[in-house]
Amino acid sequence: MKLTSLRLISKDIKAAVQFYEQITGFSATWYTEDFAELSTDSITIAIGSTRTMQMFSEDLTDFAGTKSTIIEFMVKNVDEEYERIKSMTSRIIQEPTTMPWGNRSLLFCDPDGNMINFFTPVSEEAVKKFG
Repeated sequence: MKLTSLRLISKDIKAAVQFYEQITGFSATWYTEDFAELSTDSITIAIGSTRTMQMFSEDLTDFAGTKSTIIEFMVKNVDEEYERIKSMTSRIIQEPTTMPWGNRSLLFCDPDGNMINFFTPVSEEAVKKFG
């Protein structure tokens, strides 16, 4: 089995795609007005409008983001990323902080309320893990 993508459902797909293009530096490929993908070195972020969920079931209509899942990106310097990101969202949950497990972490939300973590390994053990 191979994890290939993460799909987000957005109430405003244009705003969501633009946000992810800005924070990742990758350009999206639009397949329809309701579906786009941003491909990184390690995974594809697929973004669909709420209308795409109706293809699965009419009952799937409540989309308010999630606080039980965090989308994580390893970055070279989380403090530099914070300076860049803070003008893109007013929803910073945690400014750069060194966590007990050895990553320096920045937690913020996308336009739909999904949590995103930018982190940089800083402890010797974390650097080895992600090196």
